[in-house]
Amino acid sequence: MTACVTLASGAKQAQKAMLEEGIFGIGMGATLHDWSDRYPATLINVFKKGSNTYIEVQMDSYTRVDDNGMSENQVYEFERNTEGSILTFKAFDKGWVQCYFNEVTKRFKASQKGCGYRLTLGRRERYYDFSF
Repeated sequence: MTACVTLASGAKQAQKAMLEEGIFGIGMGATLHDWSDRYPATLINVFKKGSNTYIEVQMDSYTRVDDNGMSENQVYEFERNTEGSILTFKAFDKGWVQCYFNEVTKRFKASQKGCGYRLTLGRRERYYDFSF
């Protein structure tokens, strides 16, 4: 059984417990959301810093395999990419928020509201919105 979860308001503790209990494991699929576009990724690390739990995902490679042209009906094949970009996320009450490491303060800082990817764990998806 594959769990697929995005955080709803107030679900931070439940999400962290699922990570700690191993329901979400290394190698599990993930989807990065950039407005209406979606990108496949793989969960590669779960770690704690202080009282916070963080995860790292690595972007996967993908190939479109349909012949539908500029359509909403898109079919992709995904492949693990060990050279893909690695992104860090922290669980907040309203969802996973992309973070970056500040070399000066030696702390993780959340991306500004409206910036960075949002994250779903449990499935890989790719979608390109041709309407923009």
